[in-house]
This record gives sequence, structure tokens and C-alpha cells, in this order.
Amino acid sequence: MAPTDSVSVFAEGTFEEQIQELLDYTARSNPEDERTALQQSFKDITKTDEGEKPIGEDEDRRRKVFNLVLNNTKGVGEGNEQEIEGFFNLLFSHLFTLWQVDSPETRQHVIFLLTVISASPSDNSSVKYRILSNLFNTTPRSSALRPPIYTTLLQVAVANNELELLALSKSDVERWLKEWEVSDEGKSQFLKTIVDTLTQAGQQESAYDYRILHTLSLPPSSPEGQSAAVGTIAAALRLPTVFDFDALYSLDAVIAVKDHELFPLLQIFLNNGFPEFSAWADSHSAVLESYQLERPQLERKIRLLAFSSLGFDYIGRNLPYSTIASTLHIDSSEVEKWTIDVIRAGLLTGKLSQATQSLYVNGSSARKFEREQWEALEKRLLAWKAGLAGVIEVVASAHKWGGGVAEVVQAAQNEQGTQVEGTA
Repeated sequence: MAPTDSVSVFAEGTFEEQIQELLDYTARSNPEDERTALQQSFKDITKTDEGEKPIGEDEDRRRKVFNLVLNNTKGVGEGNEQEIEGFFNLLFSHLFTLWQVDSPETRQHVIFLLTVISASPSDNSSVKYRILSNLFNTTPRSSALRPPIYTTLLQVAVANNELELLALSKSDVERWLKEWEVSDEGKSQFLKTIVDTLTQAGQQESAYDYRILHTLSLPPSSPEGQSAAVGTIAAALRLPTVFDFDALYSLDAVIAVKDHELFPLLQIFLNNGFPEFSAWADSHSAVLESYQLERPQLERKIRLLAFSSLGFDYIGRNLPYSTIASTLHIDSSEVEKWTIDVIRAGLLTGKLSQATQSLYVNGSSARKFEREQWEALEKRLLAWKAGLAGVIEVVASAHKWGGGVAEVVQAAQNEQGTQVEGTA
């Protein structure tokens, strides 16, 4: 049996008794004459004439009576939450017993139930989540039914402004995509559904991670792949918290749209600074408007990126205010404000000194990591190695000549400070 994420449903009574219970639940709100007619249909199907097989052994009649229940299921029903959940759990159990999980009939029945559940005017959305979650967990992990089930969960959640209740995570989605036995096109469509749902819910930053996955799932040279790549570029530029353009630039689908009007702007954010952006923006205002890109927000991002690149060159050293102001094209009086911004953005760490009008850079992010950045990192590592070797030598020497603990620690700190401050 294929693995699932559910526990078994144990129900008392014979098949006929369980179906009778399901049918009674669906008919609660029906007029009396309709309930009578429904009961008569049930009796006609379940009646075993002489020479016939008992219904427990007659799969065709069992399917027929199940369809009678299914066709009379118009919503989640009028029971309490426990009754509603129990009804659907039993219904799902019989469905997967009567048909193979990934058969066309099962898919047709599941799609029908998803429509019924999502369209039901139930005031309590929590019971819908439990019903759909139970159905999702009941199906095998590899089942092609899981994408439409979870898509319905997303639709219900966003309709009720309760998307956070699903606790959707990128790691779960990546795992599901590996498990599901669905086509690449189906997986791409599921990712697009997540992007559209999160965007509709106003969760643009969460949607961005799935935009990357969606773009990766499509053939780079296909129209769909190129459209997704352009949308991802625009989202990366638009979102105030996205600063990693190197990862985006490495996507094949992004490279495939190198002739697109947004591609030069992406290159500026990867390689250049404020003057280059300002020149491009002056001549491409229509492009900014077309993709809902706000120039003040882009100016902030390009300055922060230029600041982090400058900081990378000054790790372990003092960065003068004047150099920062010149690079960012700002007044010297604004340097401290921008320093706070770049630290809050997680792009740089350091300590300001008003006395020396400088920023001591402890660490900073590089916009891209190529040969030049690797060489700079190698130099710093070698400098640290030399500094640590000096510390070891000082400690050994102090021990040799009988120095106390305080003297050893002080000597080591002096040696380390000298070596580190001299790195570039």
C-alpha cells in the first residue's frame, strides 16, 4: 500500500448501515417527499433478490448506492462540526475502497466533492480545513489527487483571509513536488497557483520564493518560462527586502530574456550603483510604470546595495563617511541614517564613530561572488591564519617564560588585534 499521512477510519455497522447513515445525513434538510423517494431508491438498490449476490459482494451495486449518496451531497450539511467531519471521513473511506485511488472515477468524484465543499456556505471555515486536510492526508503521498485538494485548501483559506492557518512552507512544497506522480506541467501549474494565491492575499514577499521555484520548473526557452522569468525579475526589483540578484541572474530562464527591456536594470542592480541607475531610469520611465516599479524605492535599494559592496572592500577597516557619501551620492549628514538602514537590511555589520567620522566594518555582503570576491576572501583568510599563528606563538612564549594568565591573555589580544587590523 502506498504511504499516506492519515490514520484509518473505523466505523461500526455493515456496509448498508453505514451508507444508510450517510444518506440520512445528506437528506436532513430535504422536504419529506424527497427524503421518502431517496429512501426508496436506497431500498431498491440494496435489496437482494433470490439468486443475487449479497450487496457486500456486489461491487456494482455498492458503487451505485455510493453514487446515490454522492449525488445527494449538496454541501457540508447541517450537523455540528464533529458530525460534518465524521460524515466526510466515512464518505472518503468508502470512495477509496470502491475505486482505485488514482482511477478516472475517483478523480471525478474527488473534484465534485472539492467543488461542493469549497462552495458550501458554512459559517465555520475551520471544519472545511479539517475535511480537506483529512482528504489530503488520506490520499497516498504520490497521488495526483493531492495538487487539486491542496489547491482547494488554498482557495478556501484566501477567501476567508486565513492563509496563515495553513502554515504553508517552501520545504513542504519542494518535498511534495518530489513525491507527487504528476507531470512537470502539473507541478508548474501548482506552483503558479501558490504564487497567484499569495499575491492575491497581499503576501508578495512569500510569493517571491515560489516565483523562483515556478520559473525553475519551466523550460527556459518556452514562452511560459520567459514570461515567468520577467515576472520574477520585476518582483525582485519591486520588493523592498530582496537584495540577492546574483541568485536570480544565475537562472537559465532569466538569461534567456537578456533582450527584454528589464534585463539591463537587473544588471545594474547586480553590478552598478546610483549614477547608472539614475541614468537608466531617466530614459525608461515608461518601463518603470509598466511594471509598477517605484523609483524612490529602487533608489533606496541601489544605494543599499552599493553601500554593501563598498563595505565588502573595507571589512576589518574604517570606512570614512566621505567615501560613503560619495558612493551613495548623498550628503555627509545622511551617512549615519543610511548606515542604520543597511544594517537593518542585514547587508552589513559595523560600528559608527562620530569622533573619527568613520564606520568600522565587521562584515558585509557581496552582491555577487566571482573571482574577485573569492580572491578577497582568500586574502582575509590568510591574514586571519597569520594572526592566529601569531597568537599561538605569543601564548607559547608566555608559558615558556612563566607569564601569568592575565599576561598571556593580554599578550594574545594585543597580537591578534595587530594582525586583524592590518587585514584588507
